Amino acid sequence: MIRWYDDVPSTQDIAHEMAQAGAPHGTAVAARAQHRGRGTRGRGWSSALGGLWLSLICRPRDRGAVETFGIRIGLALAAGIEAATDGLVEVAVKWPNDLYVRDRKLAGILCEARWQGDALAWIVVGLGVNVANRPPAGLAQSSISLGELGWAGTAEGLAEPLADRITVAGIRTDRLDQTELAAFAARDWLRDRRLAAPAAGIARGISPSGKLLIDGPLGPVEVLGSVVLADR
Repeated sequence: MIRWYDDVPSTQDIAHEMAQAGAPHGTAVAARAQHRGRGTRGRGWSSALGGLWLSLICRPRDRGAVETFGIRIGLALAAGIEAATDGLVEVAVKWPNDLYVRDRKLAGILCEARWQGDALAWIVVGLGVNVANRPPAGLAQSSISLGELGWAGTAEGLAEPLADRITVAGIRTDRLDQTELAAFAARDWLRDRRLAAPAAGIARGISPSGKLLIDGPLGPVEVLGSVVLADR
């Protein structure tokens, strides 16, 4: 079940409060609009009516390789969106977990972990999907919505199947297996693109620990960090 709100500051904050109070794995909250939504690195996230703004509590079995967590979530949601739209769209994953269609951003995923000492207590997965909302004017050329792609469904109808995907994928934090690596390779938006950061070179996929593989001037490297394309 998903707890719905009409308008809140941030579903992430509500989910963290619920997790602190003991809410179990799979507990989800969603809002029809947010007025203080956030993305990665503290950026604001436009959350207008018509989009899907959802946060779900995950309590993985163990600490594991936390870097792989967001990649699993991204893969699960990419497949979930394709299934929910009956194959209308083909979804790529921009490492580590943004979702792209036709080289434009369809959805963003924010994974926020909370720790108790050295133990992983929980992770809240925040999901923002452009459904029937209009992206902000400044992002119109770099963003895309399911409505723009011809899908006539609603955020409410998309919420439950995607929450189910997060619940299943969010129980693991171990290394990526060969099937998962192959699934990522098939959706890898960055592959063969030239990067300026987190290291200069050509993107060549990911490692089993979830790190980005880059062919750099001094040879292959495995890195984490914010991606900057060299040609932008």
